[in-house]
Amino acid sequence: MRFLFYTHSLVSDWNHGNAHFLRGVMRELVKRGHDARALEPEGAWSRDNLVRDQGLAAIAAFDVRFHDLKSTAYGEDFDHAAALDAADVVIVHEWTDPVLIARIGRAKRAGGRFTLIFHDTHHRAVSAEGDIAGLDLSDYDGVLAFGETLRERYLSAGWGRNVFTWHEAADTSLFHPMPEVEKTGDLIWIGNWGDDERSAEIASFLVEPVRKLGLKAMVRGVRYPDHALQALREAGIAYGGWIANAEAPRAFAEHRVTMHIPRRPYVEALPGIPTIRMFEALASGIPLISAPWDDAEGLFRLGQDFLFVRDGEEMTERLRDVLSDEDLRTSLIRSGLETIESRHTCAHRVDELLNVLGKLGRTETGNKEAAE
Repeated sequence: MRFLFYTHSLVSDWNHGNAHFLRGVMRELVKRGHDARALEPEGAWSRDNLVRDQGLAAIAAFDVRFHDLKSTAYGEDFDHAAALDAADVVIVHEWTDPVLIARIGRAKRAGGRFTLIFHDTHHRAVSAEGDIAGLDLSDYDGVLAFGETLRERYLSAGWGRNVFTWHEAADTSLFHPMPEVEKTGDLIWIGNWGDDERSAEIASFLVEPVRKLGLKAMVRGVRYPDHALQALREAGIAYGGWIANAEAPRAFAEHRVTMHIPRRPYVEALPGIPTIRMFEALASGIPLISAPWDDAEGLFRLGQDFLFVRDGEEMTERLRDVLSDEDLRTSLIRSGLETIESRHTCAHRVDELLNVLGKLGRTETGNKEAAE
């Protein structure tokens, strides 16, 4: 089949975690003999910030590392009609311009033979409800929501028909254990600051425990304000700035433990949705300790795949335990890997996507069922 993904950016993962997942899904589709292409807007904020932060070398590095992926930047004169006409399946991410989202829907209504799906991987359905409510999804065949609570939100609000849960997952072509890599630090956390959505949590679960234990720790991510950088320095935490997602597996391998600090909107309004970094960390074979969130869908085996803590004091205790107990580290690594490999890889998500397409009447050959 010919897949066309409208995304904010495939090339840039600067403060844009959906690129991680999309790359893995596209690579898996290509591996299975499908054609997968992405379209991204010229002037996308993620790509512009990446170039401003890292220079054009970061774009060149993507082209080398992901030479098997195809992405085209579109401007005002781009021929969307021709691109849509050549596709069997079109998946439109929720960061796409609302005018274009509606335009693609009209192309479907006007006789487009492609299966049209909307893909939501954010919390705007609850944090900026009007933005999602204002989208015209009436001509979309289905919606992919990256958590069951988000799926239920779409259904209750009447935003589209045929809504399916489609969690993110680890691209295991990238994320896997690297036992040959020497450990050079105790703890690494890879995460962006994110509009104060978890600033208090970062202080409580990361900064203070590291300071108390005197750990050799590293933070990688972007959008850290001056006061946050100052807090890291005062706790003795090194700050490495942006890291390309393709380099994250080695960074995990160089450290003995990591943590998951969810953003507040997911904890409070959309339970059951972890960040993609959690899947990626477990796939990399690093022990993980998580701040509170509700694993409402039973994605993991709590206490086996990772450790839950309730507050900063408990985080301090569990970090001490993991770093001092080799048997505990080994058990967490083994269990976490088992769960990822059995349930949460991009290959599993492609299986799920093909199953959804079957329910929507699209066969694996790219043809629609005769009943349509």
